[in-house]
Amino acid sequence: MITRADVEQAARRTAGLTRLTPVLEADPGDFPGPVWFKCEFMQHTGTFKARGALNRVLAAKERGELKPDVGVVVASGGNAGLANAYAAAQLGVPATVFVPDAAPAVKVRKLKAIGAAVVQGGAEYADAYQAAIEHARETGAVYCHAYDQPEIAAGAGTVGLELLDQVGGVDTVLVAVGGGGLMAGIAAAVEGRAKVVAVEPESAPTLNAALAAGKPVDVPVSGVDADSLGARRLGDIGFSVAVRAGVESVLASDAAITEARLKLWDSYRIIVEHGAAAAYAALTSGAYAPGLGERVAVILCGANTDAATLT
Repeated sequence: MITRADVEQAARRTAGLTRLTPVLEADPGDFPGPVWFKCEFMQHTGTFKARGALNRVLAAKERGELKPDVGVVVASGGNAGLANAYAAAQLGVPATVFVPDAAPAVKVRKLKAIGAAVVQGGAEYADAYQAAIEHARETGAVYCHAYDQPEIAAGAGTVGLELLDQVGGVDTVLVAVGGGGLMAGIAAAVEGRAKVVAVEPESAPTLNAALAAGKPVDVPVSGVDADSLGARRLGDIGFSVAVRAGVESVLASDAAITEARLKLWDSYRIIVEHGAAAAYAALTSGAYAPGLGERVAVILCGANTDAATLT
C-alpha cells in the first residue's frame, strides 16, 4: 500500500534526477472538454519507469542495502530493465537484467548500451521474474521489481504530482495498466483530487480480472502491447490502491490501440509504443466517454518502439 505521502517523499528523493516532462493540450473540439497529454515518453530511458527505479535504488542506498560490487537486478520485458540499468549507472553500480525471449530487440540493444548485463530466456515475464529472484538470493543484489514494490510505485506516482501542478487540476486521468505500478502511484498522488481510469488491453486485463475476482489473479497474455503491458497478474500494491481509490477499469482492443497510436503520430507527430497508446485508445474508441467539460489527462508513458511500425 502506498499513499500520497510516499509519492511526495519519492519526489523529494529524486529531485533533480528526473525530467519534468511537458504537457501538451489536444486539439480543441475533438472531445467534450479539454484533454491533455502528459508526455512521459520523454523521460530518461523513454518511459516513466526511470522515476521508480531511481527512487528504489536511492532508498536502498540510504538503508545501506546497495552493494557496489553486485548492484541491482530486475526482471523486465525491457522498459523496467532500461530504467533500473539507468538508475544503477547514475549511482555507479552494476545492473543485471533478466528478459524473456520475446523482449524487443530495440530494448535489448539499449540495455546493453547502458551497460547492463542482459540474460535472456523464457517465454514471458514470469520466467524472467523467477530467474531474477534467484539471482538476488544468490548474490545479494538489490531486487527491483518491475512494478510491485512500494518505492517503485511511489516513484512512478510523481508523474501525477507533476501533472496536477502543470495543468492546475484535472477531473480524470487515463493511464495504461499492466502490472499496475504506474496506476497505483498516480492514483495515490491524485487521490481526492481526480478520478483515475485504468485502460487495459483486452488481451491482458489484469486489473479488470482482479476487480471481478476480488483479488489479483493470473490472466492469459497476448496482443500488440504484450512487451510493455504483458504482466500475467496485477501487483498487490496496484490492487490495494485501485480498490481504495475507486479506480475504474476499461478495456481496449488491439485494433483500437493500434489506431490510437497511429492517430498520435498523424495528428501530433508523437511516437509511442503500443502500451503507451492504450490510454489514448480509451478516448478514441469510446471505451471511456468523458462528460461535457470534463478535464481529462492522458498519460503517454513510453516510447521504446520501432518507428518503422507506424507505416
